[in-house]
Amino acid sequence: MNEKFIERKLVTAVKARGGIAPKFVSPGYAGMPDRLVLLPNGVFAFAELKAPGMHPRALQVARHEMLRRLGFRVYVIDGIEQIGGMLNELQTP
Repeated sequence: MNEKFIERKLVTAVKARGGIAPKFVSPGYAGMPDRLVLLPNGVFAFAELKAPGMHPRALQVARHEMLRRLGFRVYVIDGIEQIGGMLNELQTP
C-alpha cells in the first residue's frame, strides 16, 4: 500500500459522505497538507497523506502546527483504517 492508494481511498470515503477532498496546491508555500476535506455543513479539515509508517518532514510538521494554531484541524493519515475515524470525528457535533 502506498500514499496514492491511501489518498484515493480518502477521496472516495469523503465523497461517500457527501463531501469533496480536492488536492491542495500552494505554490510558493511548501509543506502544506495534501488534501482539503470539505464536508456538508461547512466542516473543513486538512489531510496529509503518508505511506504506512512514514512521517511528515520537519517543514510539514511546522505548517501543520501553524494551521492548528489558526484553529484548523490537520490530520496525518498513513493507513486506510484511519480514514473512517477521522471522518466520524469531523462529523460529530
